[in-house]
Amino acid sequence: MRGIISSIMKVQSLGYRTDLIFPKFEGQINDRGNYLVIKTDSNPHYHWGNFILFPHPPQNGDFLRWKEIFASEIGGPPDYFHQAFGWDSTTAERGELEAFTQAGFKVNQYTFLSASKDDIHRSPWHNPNVSIRPFENDSDWEAALEIQIACRGPNVSPQSFAEFIQRKMDRYRRMVASSLGFWFGAFIDDQLVSNLGIFFDEDLGRFQGIATHPHYKRKGFCGTLVYVAALHAFEERQTSRLVMGADENYSAAKIYESIGFQATERQIGINWWNYQL
Repeated sequence: MRGIISSIMKVQSLGYRTDLIFPKFEGQINDRGNYLVIKTDSNPHYHWGNFILFPHPPQNGDFLRWKEIFASEIGGPPDYFHQAFGWDSTTAERGELEAFTQAGFKVNQYTFLSASKDDIHRSPWHNPNVSIRPFENDSDWEAALEIQIACRGPNVSPQSFAEFIQRKMDRYRRMVASSLGFWFGAFIDDQLVSNLGIFFDEDLGRFQGIATHPHYKRKGFCGTLVYVAALHAFEERQTSRLVMGADENYSAAKIYESIGFQATERQIGINWWNYQL
């Protein structure tokens, strides 16, 4: 399955460039000249699968204009209960955000890390007691879904989140079946404890869904899994650079840096919604 793609403006940010791997598969990416429209009809609750990407941060007067663009290009209730905007900056330029934040928009700040094959090395917390392999069967994917749900954030509706993440995991599985990436798991006595995916576009690879079951954190499983999966990506896909995102307020970036990934850019996006996932 492939998405609908019109000519695409040149995106500089590694974060947004690799974000577009996924709507290229089953969504729509349309270049309107002054912005990109990214839309994924199959998962309308997916904020960052249904958003507008601008080349610059918001300026005075953009609040109403951007909201009108979203409503016109993507839609509103009863299909879409959110609005989301990004801009192609690598240094977290904020622009004029006051009108958005006063209206209830959340500011999402991410650090994007990347590495080449020569950068990768074992973490000091490498755990040799875990077995790592690609997913092989339905049970692997079912266990991964359970871990993703167990790792949901606070104040998140379990039922709504389960539906949302099920759709994402179904898409990842279809992409793996289409040879666009792979999904790896870390196992202890055949029990999945951590999992992740890596997907590819040209010479870039992007990590997705890195998650360790809450009962198995702080044992080195995540770092060990990222290291082994990264080596596989470099050796099997001839990828020149791997990219991953980390919330600026989350300690996971330290794990990735211990393996050789380096922070190369900072990214900001804003979103608003009137329902709770």
